[in-house]
Amino acid sequence: MRPLARYNIPAPVIGGLLVALAILVARHWGLTLVRFDTALQTPLMIAFFTSIGFGASLRLLRTGGPAVVVFLLLATVVAVAQNVTGVLTASALGQHPLMGVLAGSVTLTGGPATGLAFAPLFEKAGVPGAATLAVAAAMVGIVAGGLLGGPIATFLIERRRLRVPGALSPQRTAAATLDPLDEPAEPSGAAPAREDVGAYALLKAIVAILLAMWVGAWLSQAFATMGLTLPAYIGAMLVASVGRNLDDRTGFFGLSQRLLDDLGHIALSLFLVLALMTLRLWELAGLALPLALMLAVQVALVGVLCVGPVFRLMGRDYEAAVMSSGFCGFMLGTTANAMANMGALVERYGPAPRAFLVVPMVGAFFIDFTNALIITVFLNLWR
Repeated sequence: MRPLARYNIPAPVIGGLLVALAILVARHWGLTLVRFDTALQTPLMIAFFTSIGFGASLRLLRTGGPAVVVFLLLATVVAVAQNVTGVLTASALGQHPLMGVLAGSVTLTGGPATGLAFAPLFEKAGVPGAATLAVAAAMVGIVAGGLLGGPIATFLIERRRLRVPGALSPQRTAAATLDPLDEPAEPSGAAPAREDVGAYALLKAIVAILLAMWVGAWLSQAFATMGLTLPAYIGAMLVASVGRNLDDRTGFFGLSQRLLDDLGHIALSLFLVLALMTLRLWELAGLALPLALMLAVQVALVGVLCVGPVFRLMGRDYEAAVMSSGFCGFMLGTTANAMANMGALVERYGPAPRAFLVVPMVGAFFIDFTNALIITVFLNLWR
């Protein structure tokens, strides 16, 4: 559907929500349509975040240069600001402080997958209907990120009359820029096009994920004995990150990042469908107004920061304006929002190669890693 594609809402989210809506209608009439076996939901979630851990390469971070480091630091600080703002807003509205964290970096920076992964911990900490609230907040964030990113950058470009480096004529610009829905060339350190992706490479990737999940389970148990409240995937993600950087240094395993990413995306799609089909949407009714107010504050916060600090710290030039648009996209929605926002801008104004290097590298990989740690800290402070 064109309106849903316009705002980059993932297909598994659409399918899962349609099933959840059907169950809601059936429940209203006293019917039970189906019962789901969710035994694979947690393993699939852990597998996805393990693939994120394998993307946290220090070599990739250094390759991106200072701009990537600055952009990551900005995103990390803003994720903390989202949670602080959420806690203050929720407390002012008489809600549990952790509801503000759930409507903060958990679902806005993290997206629906992170929200659903952390939902059981928020439920235990005293936030009723956490999974349903997480999905609602993530959907609002995705739409807001798609709506605001372009206008913010357009305002900066035209208000400041920013010059486009090496600008082409309007007729040649569209041909010389990236398609707005295309990923940039190998931003994640993925394997080159001729890399062996046969059965052996696939087997290595699967074994690497399973091994990281197994060792990570022991690490998570060790954290639990220390009294830390952590999501189930933290241990596996940390182990995967160590494995990724050891492989970068030694080349011993020769892991294919492209295959690891693809396996992670498959696990994510299945996890989202399973999690969303079992949502209890009727739990959202009493919390709709407080959630809407919290999200309005969060959207305003990110918008102001994109126009001000993000634009200034990234260079105050045309590329910085395009990066501000991408920053708005993934700090409210997903990396797909960021890429679509920036693609629309370069089609109109001209190419921004630095933005297409920096934004997906941070939005698709590194911020997920730091955000998980930030959420864990807040969860332990207000549990």
